[in-house]
Amino acid sequence: MQKVAKKFVEVMRECSHVAKNGTNDYHKYKYVTAADVLEKVNASLTKYGLASVVTPNLLSMQQVTTAKGNVEQLATVEVTVTLIDAESGESLTLKGLGSGQDSGDKSVAKAQTMGIKYAYLSSLAIATSDDPEADSRTDEVMQCQHPHVKNNVDNNSTCKDCGSTITQRVADYSKNKFGRFLCLDCQRQKQSVA
Repeated sequence: MQKVAKKFVEVMRECSHVAKNGTNDYHKYKYVTAADVLEKVNASLTKYGLASVVTPNLLSMQQVTTAKGNVEQLATVEVTVTLIDAESGESLTLKGLGSGQDSGDKSVAKAQTMGIKYAYLSSLAIATSDDPEADSRTDEVMQCQHPHVKNNVDNNSTCKDCGSTITQRVADYSKNKFGRFLCLDCQRQKQSVA
């Protein structure tokens, strides 16, 4: 399994980040689209000669009633993605879970798509620039560590030491404490020197 693992590491390296280009207008949040994940992952898999075979398994299908009283189908699917090295024949298995809800016949397809997306996101350790369990402080730390990733910055503040973009909250704090705009990393460096 050494050859397929070596190629998988290269795919992980190439697919380390996918931007949140999707927007849920109803709930007002950004998300990584399945299309963006699959486009990036498939390009890398084929580059390294790794074929993917997806096998879905329907775990449950139930009727649910929405807040408006409509009846919809909720499907939960476990997806197994088998990666096969075209040269050695070695394989590697990834798994993902997905749920999809729809008033028509698309709940299973939505669940499969989500399962494939999350199988790749978690198995390849793909960063999406946030942590769903994090608080705003964690997101600010991520912004300072990855200044090329956009977040909810509604000012033009940049760290005066390293030039990274910082949030208004970080800018206000650093201005009060240090007398100038500094990202969290540069603030830590100033504190350790003092």
